[in-house]
Amino acid sequence: MENLEYYILARAIHVIGVVIWIGGVAFVTTVLVPSLKKITDKNNRLELFEQLEGTFAFQTRFVTLMTGASGYFMIDYMHAWDRYQQVQFWWMHLMTLVWGTFTLVLFVLEPLVLHHWFKEQAIKDSDIAFAWLHRMHKVLLSLSLLVVLGAHGFQF
Repeated sequence: MENLEYYILARAIHVIGVVIWIGGVAFVTTVLVPSLKKITDKNNRLELFEQLEGTFAFQTRFVTLMTGASGYFMIDYMHAWDRYQQVQFWWMHLMTLVWGTFTLVLFVLEPLVLHHWFKEQAIKDSDIAFAWLHRMHKVLLSLSLLVVLGAHGFQF
């Protein structure tokens, strides 16, 4: 393999990116949103969420891009595109779906639609809005952890 050091660097970037990205999703799902749901002052809950989410959004977008770019590089470097045609690499399909979903949400839906929509919903009924937010994060975290299991040898 030519330029092995590039592959090693891409893999390191990918692993670090996944740790930060999925770790962040785990934190938001298991700590942040449940804590916010306990705040009784609904205006304060929304304000705090918007402050924290705004700070976290840039980091999440950057890490998601780096993870996607490094993943693409590794697949291309290994000439592993045919894995998408093999059932034992089911996790690669799910990984691509999860990455694509996060990318679509972070770069398109959240800035253009979801931010405004969520704020409106939280003003109308904060409990329902945060329950919905929590449920979506649980789904995304579960799928992300399933990808991690698959990437490390778990088979059905």
